[in-house]
Amino acid sequence: MNFGLSEEQEMIVETVRAFVETEIYPHENEVERSGIVPPELGDEIRRKCIDLGFYACNFPEEVGGAGLDHVTFTLVERELGRGSLGLTVFFGRPSGILMACEGEQRERYLLPAVRGEKIDALAITEPDAGSDMRGMKCAARRDGGDFVLNGTKHFISHADVADFVIVFAATGEEETPKGIKKKITAFLVDRGTPGFEILKGYDSVSHRGYHNSTLNFTDCRIPEAQVLGEVHRGFDLANQWLYGTRLTVAATCVGRARRVFDLALPYAAERKQFGKPIGANQGVSFKLADMITEIDAADWLTLAAAWQVDAGRPADRQIASAKLYASEMLARVTDEAIQIFGGMGLMDDLPLARFWRDARVERIWDGTSEIQRHIISRDLLRPLGA
Repeated sequence: MNFGLSEEQEMIVETVRAFVETEIYPHENEVERSGIVPPELGDEIRRKCIDLGFYACNFPEEVGGAGLDHVTFTLVERELGRGSLGLTVFFGRPSGILMACEGEQRERYLLPAVRGEKIDALAITEPDAGSDMRGMKCAARRDGGDFVLNGTKHFISHADVADFVIVFAATGEEETPKGIKKKITAFLVDRGTPGFEILKGYDSVSHRGYHNSTLNFTDCRIPEAQVLGEVHRGFDLANQWLYGTRLTVAATCVGRARRVFDLALPYAAERKQFGKPIGANQGVSFKLADMITEIDAADWLTLAAAWQVDAGRPADRQIASAKLYASEMLARVTDEAIQIFGGMGLMDDLPLARFWRDARVERIWDGTSEIQRHIISRDLLRPLGA
């Protein structure tokens, strides 16, 4: 078992961390205050990422990406997790699901996304369909050579800056062992398509500057040529690629937790009460010990899951475990860091309150903690017939 990084991986980690510290950190306070990332700033971050050669580094070389393996890409996401999500979203990592593009779709969507010329967004969640993807009401019916899409999506991340959206909609029903379920199809829908409206979403306490949007579809006509993958196979397509987003959540949680720890450790060593550093007291030092143990555990769990994927082994349970543990770890670590700082931890002079708020959503999106526990327990019990 080799737990060390290669020389190339070490260089990538150092490069991305330096990028985050120099290009992301200086703008975080203003984005947190205003809740807005100026378009010119987003464009600048994207351009610098392209110049650095890291844009779409999660895509294979044959389509113009950097071709990083899953472990190395997870390391990239870990370092990006140190920065504000509203800003690091422009360090482009297009949706891996775009690899399902075929024919003219590659020239129209896949390759421009990889080159940084277009930004995509993924639209699955609805007001009545979150964890239950097959319960979605947004539906598309055939009409000649087109599909006509009607319905609403919400909580759609960065759709406000997207050029096109990958929309999942019900296109029929089928009988399953658990009853009648919706058949799902994925569509590539351009911004500006008649009948497609992108509205401001909800104001969130987490990840200010990283906006969610509500999407309305009213008799939105989509040519069949813009079906991504196969008709009625969207559920399988989503499951094939969602592991990547869950690994990303786990990795970014680790990166954010390490940044929090890097603030708490020197403070505990320098801050004095009753004539000695507060870190000399077990009430604080034991917190630090627990924090770093949990961070390291989440880090290795996440990298081990990525290694499973690279090895071509089944990894659903490992990915779910990483997402579950890392997201819940981040909540504990940020809370303990604030406790170490005391009242100052909640002041705007420090980023800890922001990290604390940001941590809350990680247990919800890309599959709630309950969904991850369901995946893990199902993997354990199914072989036993339970």
